[in-house]
Amino acid sequence: MADASVYRIQGATGEWEVVIGLEVHAQVTSNAKLFSGASTEFGAEPNTQVSLVDAAFPGMLPVLNEECVRQAVRTGMALGAQINAWSRFDRKNYFYADLPQGYQISQLYHPIVGEGSIEIEADGATKTVGIERIHIEQDAGKLMHDQHPSFSYVDLNRSGVALMEIVSKPDMRSPEEAGAYVRKLRSILRYVGSCDGNMEQGSMRADVNVSVRKPGEPFGTRTESKNVNSVRFIMAAIEYEANRQVDILEGGGSIVQETRLFDPDKGETRSLRSKEDAHDYRYFPDPDLLPLELTPAFLEECRASLPELPDAKRARYEEALGLSAYNAQVLTAEAETARWFEALLAEAALKAGKPETQVAKAAANWLISDLFGALNRLGRTVEDSPVSPAQGAELLALIGDGTLSGTLGKQVFEIMLETGQDPARIVEERGLKQTSDTGAIEAVIADVMAANADKVAEYRAGKDKLFGFFVGQTMKAMAGKGNPQVVNELLKKALG
Repeated sequence: MADASVYRIQGATGEWEVVIGLEVHAQVTSNAKLFSGASTEFGAEPNTQVSLVDAAFPGMLPVLNEECVRQAVRTGMALGAQINAWSRFDRKNYFYADLPQGYQISQLYHPIVGEGSIEIEADGATKTVGIERIHIEQDAGKLMHDQHPSFSYVDLNRSGVALMEIVSKPDMRSPEEAGAYVRKLRSILRYVGSCDGNMEQGSMRADVNVSVRKPGEPFGTRTESKNVNSVRFIMAAIEYEANRQVDILEGGGSIVQETRLFDPDKGETRSLRSKEDAHDYRYFPDPDLLPLELTPAFLEECRASLPELPDAKRARYEEALGLSAYNAQVLTAEAETARWFEALLAEAALKAGKPETQVAKAAANWLISDLFGALNRLGRTVEDSPVSPAQGAELLALIGDGTLSGTLGKQVFEIMLETGQDPARIVEERGLKQTSDTGAIEAVIADVMAANADKVAEYRAGKDKLFGFFVGQTMKAMAGKGNPQVVNELLKKALG
């Protein structure tokens, strides 16, 4: 395992090291909220998904959603973390307009998930980032400030939505490592199905903790940039905040422990409020909720429900299917891509009548090079691909059995993208089948040689590089339908 490369900020007084920890808030995949039956569907009209519990009506008691607990436990297991069979909910007390209860139900002292880790690749190296804990908590509502110049409006649709707060250890040392960590975490959550990872919709966001120090010295004072909702913005916030702190320290100042906001338009952070400590929130056990006790049977059911995770899948692709490390990494980065590839692979093996190991490389190369290139051009993903895995496998089979050349295969693929038709139908209707008819190919070669007698003489005089010219002219004359292997063999014979 390679050591992490060194990332340093060069200041007037020497090098500074950046220390980064992330608190990722991931919305739990559940149709109902953490303590009520209200819907969690995104995009509803304001205040249309609010129960009496969410609105904190007097006398309303929370009822824990078992599915949210299950998803948090499965996430902890996927991260190789300690699962705490006994945990407890606490009240975090503070007043804000979007928090109707005047407190948030969270887990400070006894979280449901303890320590785990994630292995990342960044800055050309592999590194393990520790997970401190995962606790379940309820989200607050949302304030909207752009509806009226003199008022702020409150939307409680998000109030009570279940969140997993995944707290890393301060193990990251560069923006690139932080970006790799969030991407890997998002991938695992999506594989498990415990969070959809849609950062643009706010279902996954991060509080970014940054401090700087001279290498080898104790940790410095950290700041926390709240609710950063994209990997690019997380990296930009770290870059800006680290440089800001270095400038302050080298100017003789000191860092204030505070909460800050990242402005993506300006690419900078700005002060929001002084950073509170736990005692400022007056945490105490929630009197309306009993401690949460998980049975061995429940834990076993959670473990049995886990899918093959990205690291294990990547290793299998390399070892069992013989794929390159790069291809395996690309194909396993997102659960949807892996599912599409495996559907393609199964169909390709079936149509070719061969084991998956014999068609895996061709399938992987086509998916990554051809399909991904086309989808990128069209602004689409594999989930809404105009070509299905079965159609892709049929195209690979037609190329594999010689019906199509590589060039014709690309031509057919473009027609598939435009029309959605099956490749065999396109080949039949448009007469695109590759020809291996030696008589027909020899006749074309004779015409090409007759039209280029001077080049034939040059080739026979030793100018071997002209062979490619004759191949190109022959294929052009045959509209790309000549079998390249047969064309090459017959040209060599004809040219002597």
